Amino acid sequence: MSSPLQILNQYWGHSKFRPLQEDIINSVLAGNDTLALMPTGGGKSICFQVPALAKEGICVVISPLIALMKDQVEQLKSKNIRAASIVSGMSKKEVDIILDNCVYGNYKFLYVSPERLESELFLARFPKMPVNLLAVDEAHCISQWGYDFRPPYQRIATIRELIPNIPVIALTATATKEVKNDICEKLNFKNHKIFVKSFARENLSYVVLNEEDKNSTMLRILRNVAGSSIVYVRNRRKTQEVSDWLNKQNIKAGYYHAGLPNNVRSERQDQWKKGTLRVIVATNAFGMGIDKADVRNVIHLDLPDNIESYYQEAGRGGRDEKQAYAVIIYNNHDILALNERKEEQFPKIEEIKSTYQSLANYLQIAVNAGEGMSYEFDLVSFATHYKLHVLQVLKRLKVLELEDYLTASESIYLPSRIRMLLHHMDLYKFQVEQPSIDHFIKTILRSYGGVFDDYVNIHEQDLATKASIDREQVIKLLQQLDKALVLNYLPQTDQPRITFNRARVDVSELKINPEHLQERKKRFAQKADSLIRYATDNYHCRSMMLLEYFGENAEQRCGTCDYCRQRNKLEINDMEFETLSKSIYEVLQKTSLDLSALIEKLPVRNEDKILKVVQWLLDNGDLTYTTDEKLKLAK
Repeated sequence: MSSPLQILNQYWGHSKFRPLQEDIINSVLAGNDTLALMPTGGGKSICFQVPALAKEGICVVISPLIALMKDQVEQLKSKNIRAASIVSGMSKKEVDIILDNCVYGNYKFLYVSPERLESELFLARFPKMPVNLLAVDEAHCISQWGYDFRPPYQRIATIRELIPNIPVIALTATATKEVKNDICEKLNFKNHKIFVKSFARENLSYVVLNEEDKNSTMLRILRNVAGSSIVYVRNRRKTQEVSDWLNKQNIKAGYYHAGLPNNVRSERQDQWKKGTLRVIVATNAFGMGIDKADVRNVIHLDLPDNIESYYQEAGRGGRDEKQAYAVIIYNNHDILALNERKEEQFPKIEEIKSTYQSLANYLQIAVNAGEGMSYEFDLVSFATHYKLHVLQVLKRLKVLELEDYLTASESIYLPSRIRMLLHHMDLYKFQVEQPSIDHFIKTILRSYGGVFDDYVNIHEQDLATKASIDREQVIKLLQQLDKALVLNYLPQTDQPRITFNRARVDVSELKINPEHLQERKKRFAQKADSLIRYATDNYHCRSMMLLEYFGENAEQRCGTCDYCRQRNKLEINDMEFETLSKSIYEVLQKTSLDLSALIEKLPVRNEDKILKVVQWLLDNGDLTYTTDEKLKLAK
C-alpha cells in the first residue's frame, strides 16, 4: 500500500500536505469517524480522496452539489482514477451500468446525492460494493441548525448499518458549535475525531462600506486593486446590468447565472479563469468547484442571507495566499430588503399547496405516481403558465424540499451519450447486412473506446466531421441505430430538474407542518440578524467577528480589515486603546463633560493619546456632543 504522501505526489504533484490534511487522513486510515471543518479553498477533497486511494475498494461520496460532483469526477478521471457520478437525468439503464461497475469494475469513487441513497436500485447494489470509506460532503446540510438543511441527509446514518465497520468522514467549510454537534449525532459517529482548521484568513481583508452609489464605489475598488474579481448580486437581471455597466467603464466583465445555457456558462467561466474577462458578475450559482487561486476582489453588491454563505463566497478570494479583499457594499435599502426577506422567504401553506398541485398538473403526474422519478423542469415556462413570479415558485419549492416531498436541482448539463447494445459479432453481422451505415458505425468505434462496456460521452459535431456528413444526419443515424436496438443514444440535456422523493399525493393529503415552518423562519431571521450586525458594526475587527460567530476565539485583531486599518492610524496599541476607551465610558456614564474636564478625570495623562481615542469614538458614533458642546455617550 502506498503512503498518503506518495499518493499525493503521484496524483497531485505536491510534496507535502497543507495544515491539518495529513492529520485528517491518518484519522480516517486508522478507522475513526472523522469530522473535518476546513474553510473554502482549504483542500477538503484531498482528505477523503487520498485515504480512499490508499485502501482497496471504493469510496462513496455523498454531495448535494451536482456541479461540484461532476467537476470532481472529471478531475479524478484526468488523473486516470476511475470515478463516476449518478445525477438526475440519467436513464435507469445508465445508472444500472454505473452501479454494476462500482460492484465489479474496480472503480475508486462513486458520487451520489443523498436522495439517491434511498432508491431501490442503489440499495440493491450498495451492500455488494467493496466500500472502503463513506464521505459526506457539505455536511452542514445534515443539521437543522445549518443554513442549507436537507432532510435526506438525516437518513444517511441508516445506510451505515449496511457497512457497519466502514469509517465515515464528514466535511464542511462552515459550521457553528450546534451544527458540529448535530453532524456527529445524526451520522452516529463512534470513536470519532474532530479537526477544525482556523477560520482566520490572514491574507484576506474584510471591508464593509455603507454607500448610496454602490456602482461608483465598486468601480473605485476595481481600479485601485488590480486583478481578477467576482461581484456577487442577488438576481439574474442585475448580473447583466452590472456587467454591461462595467464594460462601459472599460473593465472587461461577463455575467453568470444558472438560467444561462450550459455552453454560455462554460464559456464565461473559462474566459474568466483564463483572464480574458477580468470580472465575473454572478449570482451565488457561481463559485462551487471553481479552483482559481488569484482572485483579488470578492465584492458583494447585495447582502447575503447569512454569515455562512458570505464566508464561503468571500473565501474564494486570495487562495494563492496573496493579499485579497472581501468587500460588502450596502446601504439602508439593503437592510430593509433583508428584513423583508425574513417574512417573504417562507410562503403561506395554501400557496405551497397550490404550487404543488400546479406542478403535478404541469408534469402530468398522477396521484400515487412519480416516486423517485426525475423530470426536466422549465422554471420560467412554469411560472409564466401559472402567472407566478419566478422567485415565488422557488420559495415554495424550497419548502416542499424541506418537507421532503421533492428535490429541485440546478440546471444540469449532461452531454450526449451512447452505448453499444450488440456484442461484437452481432454488430459485425448488422454491418454486413446494412452496408449503408457500416462506415458510420466504424467511425463511432474508431472515435470512442469502451463503448461496448459503458456509456461514453459523444459530440455529434465531431462525429459529423469524422464521418464527412452534417450534424443533423449524425443525429438521424444515431436515432435509427437506437430504434434498431444496435445502440442506446441519449441526447444532451441542459435543464433544471424536479425529482419526486415521494409518490405524488392528493393536495388534501399534503402535510406542511406549521411549527416546522415557523421554526425555520425563526432560524432564517436569526442568521439574517447576525449578518446585519456584522455589516453595521463599526466598532470591532471584522475577522474577529467572523471567528467568534463560528465559535473560534480570536486573541488579537487582524490588522487589515476596514476597522483595523482605521485603528492602526491611531498608533496606539490595543491594550492602551481598551484601557482609555473603557475609562472614558465610565466617566461619561455619570455626566457630560467638556474635553478638558474629561482629560482631568482620566487616570492616563497622555493628552495626545486621549485626543486620538476621543476622536475615534466620535468618528465611530460612540460619543457625541450635547448642545452646549460637552461630550456624552451616544448609546
